[in-house]
Amino acid sequence: MPEAPLICSETASRVSSVLHRDAKQFGKKHMFDGSEETCWSSDQTVQVSRLQLQFQGGFACRLCTLEGCRKGEELVKILDFYPDDVHALQSFPVQGATLDRLRITFARSTDFFGRIVVYHLSVLGEKL
Repeated sequence: MPEAPLICSETASRVSSVLHRDAKQFGKKHMFDGSEETCWSSDQTVQVSRLQLQFQGGFACRLCTLEGCRKGEELVKILDFYPDDVHALQSFPVQGATLDRLRITFARSTDFFGRIVVYHLSVLGEKL
């Protein structure tokens, strides 16, 4: 089966902060709406094969961690990956990750104040 997006606007998600605390204009619902004009847990088992990320240059993440688990289990680290500080879409392969829950942690910002700006985030794979 070909890769397909596993996250959509109906997928349950959490974010740690929202610009100016203005959730109506910049809230998490905009993270996965598919629109380039907006910026900012699923009840299904998925096989994740690839992550795609696009940061604003200068506000990227130097270290990202993908964690995941099956229902009833604790999160475990699956992958550390190291994006470049560029505006281009970047792709990271994921090997053998069958999950019911996942978490991506952004650490080590390239910005002096620790800000990270994500323009695009896709989790690709298969729904099982």
